[in-house]
Amino acid sequence: MANLDVIVDRSDPAVQRIVDVTKHSRSVVRTVLIEDIEPLTQSIRAGVEFTEVYGLDTVPFPGDLLAACEKRGIRVRLLSAAVANQVFKTEKKPKVFGIAKVPPAGRFADLESLSGDVVLLDGVKIVGNIGAIVRTAFALGAAGIVLVDSGLGTIADRRLIRASRGYVFSLPIVLATRDEALAFFRDGGMRPVVFEADGKLSIGDLDGIDERLVLVFGSEKTGPSGEFAGVATESVSIPMNPAAESLNVSVSAGIALHGRARRNLSAAPRG
Repeated sequence: MANLDVIVDRSDPAVQRIVDVTKHSRSVVRTVLIEDIEPLTQSIRAGVEFTEVYGLDTVPFPGDLLAACEKRGIRVRLLSAAVANQVFKTEKKPKVFGIAKVPPAGRFADLESLSGDVVLLDGVKIVGNIGAIVRTAFALGAAGIVLVDSGLGTIADRRLIRASRGYVFSLPIVLATRDEALAFFRDGGMRPVVFEADGKLSIGDLDGIDERLVLVFGSEKTGPSGEFAGVATESVSIPMNPAAESLNVSVSAGIALHGRARRNLSAAPRG
């Protein structure tokens, strides 16, 4: 294990960078704090640009993470216990974290150049659900995700990074208005299918469709808006116990993506 520099002085410029990035009142988000081993490692693999990565001098720094940082030329330093207490104060102190530059926002053009299905989430606002869907979409070969009326102002939201385990930077995530999304999918040559309780197709039918799909999900209470239901060529239902009111949207998306995995993973294999 390499000997890592330890920050013991509160006046070190890195300390102020960490303090600044944890402020909730920032109007413009150019940098973000990414914490924990898996989100950090995945963000590094995705090519996110880091200023530095940090650990605590009271905890051994993970060897695999250190190797990933060294491979990318990312500087790693440790915070002394005294400095860490000053920086995070009442917040839970992450054992490892990094300061990263926020990547450019996803664009519809990014989705056009790929071959997998696209997931559209209409009015899904619970960040934990969005993050779980992002992680599943990446794992099962989807091209990307479009978020409409999500309440998120940036994909570099710390809650979303944590919920997706860092995979939010591994595929295009487009934040769009409803009109922008409708215009793209009307003209983009992809086939929208909407998931509803009384859909005409079943999950099993999806495996036989070879063309690209837009898998449209709404919130658990209201479902997709009428505008997206109106442009969808088909509706899909997930068989379930009639005594159950509904499925969590991240579970529904996972079931749908698994039903499309044969096509998506073969069309867009990921390393």
